[in-house]
Amino acid sequence: MLWRKRKICIETERMTLRLPVHSDYREWAALRSSSLEFLTPWEPAWATDHLTRKSFTNRVYWAQRSVNNGNAVPVFLERREDKALLGAITLDNIRRGPAQSGTLGYWMGQNYTRNGYMREAIMGLVHFAFLTLDLSRIEAACLPENTASRGVLEKSGFKYEGVAQSYLQINGRWRNHVLFSNLRSDRRGRTDAG
Repeated sequence: MLWRKRKICIETERMTLRLPVHSDYREWAALRSSSLEFLTPWEPAWATDHLTRKSFTNRVYWAQRSVNNGNAVPVFLERREDKALLGAITLDNIRRGPAQSGTLGYWMGQNYTRNGYMREAIMGLVHFAFLTLDLSRIEAACLPENTASRGVLEKSGFKYEGVAQSYLQINGRWRNHVLFSNLRSDRRGRTDAG
């Protein structure tokens, strides 16, 4: 695929969505560390070496391999005005053939929430997934009580599909998640659907 041969760079109104690079380590570690209490209720438990340079180096190599293999697009959210790292969003588990789908996951540094950045990032990556990657379906899941995540998905065109029991281990516990999807040609909810 042609997109794999290019450098991933998705431009939105205020941000550049780009692959992580080794020089991002200090800013990434500081953002994750300062947002620890904010992120802990919504994420899988962090490994003991999560914030180390070695772990981050592995993350950078994984991102490069994932794009080269065509099975994920893991990008950082960089604000253009000051090059600040705001968070990350990943289109993972890209499935080809009859499925033509992928799964969306994301996180935002605590100080950057409630500014519309994640909605902008989701819209940009979904647009890239539909037009450049030729996917048909993007899935996302979040904890039922994560009203901010549910709201950003709904505002980004995702529709509720149901509940997945024991979907992911979050903060050390198997948790149910609500499932959402965004379809390239979404006819759900229209009365003229045939």
